[in-house]
Amino acid sequence: MVKVSENTLTQSEKARSLILWFDEVDIADITLVGGKNASLGEMIQQLTPKGVKVPAGFAITAYAYRYFIQSAGLEAKLRKLFDDLDVEDVKNLRLRGKKARWLLMHTPFPVDLRQAITTAYLKLCQKYNTDTDVAVRSSATAEDLPDASFAGQQESYLNVVGVEGVLAACHRCFASIFTDRAISYRYTKGFDHFSIALAVGVQKMVRSDLATAGVMFSIDTETGFKDVALITAAYGLGENLVQGTINPDEYYVFKPTLKAGFRPIINKKLGTKELKMIYDDGSKLTKNVAVPMAQQNKFALNDAEILQLAHWACLIEDHYSETHGSYSPMDIEWAKDGITNQLFIVQARPETVQSQKKGNVLRSYHLVKTDQQGKYPHPLVIGRAVGEAISQGKAHLILDVNKIHQFKSGDVLVTQRTDPDWEPIMKRASAIITNSGGRTCHAAIIARELGVPAIVGCSNATEVLKTGQDVTISCAEGEEGKVYDGLLAFEVKEIPLKNLPRTRTQILMNVGNPQEALSLSTIPNDGVGLARTEFIIANQIQIHPMALIHYEKLKDEFVKTKINEITAFYDDKPQYFVDKLAQGIGRIAAAFYPKPVIVRMSDFKSNEYANLLGGQEFEPNEENPMLGWRGAARYYDPGYQAAFALECQSIQRVRDEMGLTNVIPMIPFCRTPNEGRMVLAEMAKNNLKQGINNLQVYVMCELPNNVIMAEEFAEVFDGFSIGSNDLTQLTLGIDRDSALVARLFDERSQGVKRMVKMAIQAAKKYHRKIGICGQAPSDYPEFARFLIEQGIDSISLNPDSVLKTMLEVAKVEQNI
Repeated sequence: MVKVSENTLTQSEKARSLILWFDEVDIADITLVGGKNASLGEMIQQLTPKGVKVPAGFAITAYAYRYFIQSAGLEAKLRKLFDDLDVEDVKNLRLRGKKARWLLMHTPFPVDLRQAITTAYLKLCQKYNTDTDVAVRSSATAEDLPDASFAGQQESYLNVVGVEGVLAACHRCFASIFTDRAISYRYTKGFDHFSIALAVGVQKMVRSDLATAGVMFSIDTETGFKDVALITAAYGLGENLVQGTINPDEYYVFKPTLKAGFRPIINKKLGTKELKMIYDDGSKLTKNVAVPMAQQNKFALNDAEILQLAHWACLIEDHYSETHGSYSPMDIEWAKDGITNQLFIVQARPETVQSQKKGNVLRSYHLVKTDQQGKYPHPLVIGRAVGEAISQGKAHLILDVNKIHQFKSGDVLVTQRTDPDWEPIMKRASAIITNSGGRTCHAAIIARELGVPAIVGCSNATEVLKTGQDVTISCAEGEEGKVYDGLLAFEVKEIPLKNLPRTRTQILMNVGNPQEALSLSTIPNDGVGLARTEFIIANQIQIHPMALIHYEKLKDEFVKTKINEITAFYDDKPQYFVDKLAQGIGRIAAAFYPKPVIVRMSDFKSNEYANLLGGQEFEPNEENPMLGWRGAARYYDPGYQAAFALECQSIQRVRDEMGLTNVIPMIPFCRTPNEGRMVLAEMAKNNLKQGINNLQVYVMCELPNNVIMAEEFAEVFDGFSIGSNDLTQLTLGIDRDSALVARLFDERSQGVKRMVKMAIQAAKKYHRKIGICGQAPSDYPEFARFLIEQGIDSISLNPDSVLKTMLEVAKVEQNI
């Protein structure tokens, strides 16, 4: 019955085989060898020729499992055991699972099955070496379906060596079809326990214990954004990352321009990676050891490896999409061999959450309760957000899986981490909070599948939160998930996306926070009318660019120490600014690609710049910063010229290296056309020359002089964006920072409207694009109507106003 790799087996022969080699099977053989093994065979046959590396191995088939069960008469005993199964009763579930596993483990394999496994393993040893180290993984025949992952339901064993070791691991895998979590999961998903068989994969180990391993998705796991690959990485064997024992590095790569030959790494986030799983030379197969701090503080992958993995993710996704006849995002495990330094794919399965969502309704969650100052309360705990929802309930702290029977439905599960043994209660939780884990760990995957918000990698949740404490869990504020004390008020908005009107006037969006960009891109839009670099600089960079350029000369030792901590991985301190700004801009540009993304170059005032770390040494003390050294005036000034060069390098990297040529830089507070030419000259010196690689440069129209000399500005710039806040301030002579005259601030003033009308007319005359990026059109429908009547090209709005204003604009356009 033993079959070796001949690639000539008929389907009938396969169905009667105890052993099938990976290169004998493909994705059509799930019922024979399980999803995991069928996928490995598919990739070896179809994707190895395209450069994807997959370790060799073989499957003990579903036929072998059924042969084992039937030859020992186990089915009748098991059916009787499950007669009174109650998966909602944790004690009942545990007892039935324990007895079922005992039955299988105490039933020996038939002789011919033992011999088949032995022969196959020895053949694998001939290919590699004596006592080849292998991974022995369960692979259920209903596994890796598009709507049910079955991930982690059965057992896997790493660093298994020798015939007896492989036989024992295979036996334990067969028994693991009746783990508590597998029994519960099948019951919940409506699968009969005996309609599913278990195959086992035996695969040559990749020595990632000496290097790195991780998980990647060919889709964003939280938003369902299809055009990125999310890669997570940590040191050692990948089991720690999958189980959520550690917080891994995260990388995002933009797929469309990667396929075009660019290097679009749009985000890199360092994880703690405090443990790594390695081979054990004692009685256990593996063990965890601490990672030295110097290694923790480095990225586990270099850029070339990140791009290589992302390229493979594209190949795998494209192949499975073609095979299935529809878009098929993938969940992929990878490993790097520390001996050969080669990357390998060790598993690939369909992604089972985002791919199943329907895009007919846009659902958004928002906290509404604030304090007297209009701010949210300070969060108790912060971690990585999973999902985009808000939930609440009583915290229930459980650190021992043996105490999960104490958990009450509707409580918020708070624990160190979860593994599949926790699943019977995870489905009853209103939210899940863990100390460790990244966005591809077990807790995150199951939470997404259950539709439950989760916050992972909090580090201190089990210390801060107490059982019985009322908490609100918010995953609706970007990548950071936050736990608040008490039951805060929140609202859920659902907007049907069918039959939304498309307007002649472009409806753009104002975006500041790159973390929210992928999610915001799902709102119907025509691009980004204003991406604020100030948000990225203030929140992600935090350091004054001149303090990075002149780091060695800084006088304040405290500031110098703090900057050194933040930029610890950078010998070239200014490069930190370029990397972070490029990744922030790149993420926004990728989210809306190929639609235009207008990026306003920095427009802090001197008092705001001074608040950045190290800023006090480089900023003047101005009486009226609103009218002082800001915007264009800085860019060619010796006091900021070198910092502006860093901004230009960031834009160049996004456009030229990442391939995101939809980015249009925009110059704020440009007082004269000649000043505009000076700024363009600075940009050209820094490899941003207008017209090269289709580079356009826009100017903010926010000063009366921008309007009065609009025709002259049109000769310098490619387009205008009206900044209604500053234009109103300077037309009416009102300091918008002053509460004393705030009542007089009104964009609907006749003077302001005449300014806007003049600007639109001048832009039209010179065939320049003109839009508006202020708040007025969303606050005042009559102002939006006025803009449309004047023929404005685009209106850029805050995200929460886009759909409301789109409907209003459509009505106005119908009546014009």
